[in-house]
Amino acid sequence: MKKSNKKIGFIIINYNDYESTKKLLWNIKDYKCLDLIVVVDNNSTDDSFNKLKKLKTLSNKNIDFIKTNENGGYAKGLNFGARYALKKLKKANLIFSNSDIIVNSEDDIKKLSSDINNHGIGIGVVGPTIVERDKLNRGWKMPSVNDEIKANLPLISRYFNRSRYYSDDYYKGHNSFVSVVSGSFFMVDGDLLKDIDFFDENTFLYYEENIFSKKIEKTHRKVAVDNDVRVIHNHSVTIDKNFKRVEKYKELKKSQRYFVSEYLDASGFQLFLLDATNKLSLFVLHIRNLFRRDVK
Repeated sequence: MKKSNKKIGFIIINYNDYESTKKLLWNIKDYKCLDLIVVVDNNSTDDSFNKLKKLKTLSNKNIDFIKTNENGGYAKGLNFGARYALKKLKKANLIFSNSDIIVNSEDDIKKLSSDINNHGIGIGVVGPTIVERDKLNRGWKMPSVNDEIKANLPLISRYFNRSRYYSDDYYKGHNSFVSVVSGSFFMVDGDLLKDIDFFDENTFLYYEENIFSKKIEKTHRKVAVDNDVRVIHNHSVTIDKNFKRVEKYKELKKSQRYFVSEYLDASGFQLFLLDATNKLSLFVLHIRNLFRRDVK
């Protein structure tokens, strides 16, 4: 394993999820490789922040608790934590993590940092294999405009969504290069993050990974998965707790349209098709919800 020549910061985004954040802090508090842990409370509406601050004495580790003035979305929370961490650490590799993550070992953090510090490979962003219930999330291909339109089609969208993922055989050796890694847990070179002017804050939830990777495409750095590292993710615990199904869907499609318009250079006709299929799928979702209510 290549010895790290950069500091490591660990940034946790919390929103109304004190218990999960506390468990994650307890998980990583004694990791000696971490130079700074930053908990970003994204303006929770409950008492999360005050309760979290009481965990300051959890260990001798440098743990800072900061709070945004408003919940401007996930990407904005990431930027808030990243700028704070880089101001303190100067040069560092930064891990961004949802609160509902379980890290298996300190060595896994070191492996991810080593991937980035190995300049001969050129990796700027690296993620682990993420275990989500009974599935493995190891990144995906960058979608096209037509892929996004197909993803809106009721009934057959699942078929098209499956084609976005690499086959299991693709993940061989130590690293596999991918277009996008999951935003629930990943590491990025802090210098690269500054070079691309951080995360785009024009989405509230969803598509921040695709947008981030499109910005990375303009650099000489690569996005990769470390096949030797695994973390566990209790998928969408926070999101499901704070957003209703239809509200989540509307936010998803709002972010989808921004991504397609601003980063995939969609034509006017393609945007028309995207909007039309979006309305159709939203109508189907409403029908399904009504049916579920009737069944209950």
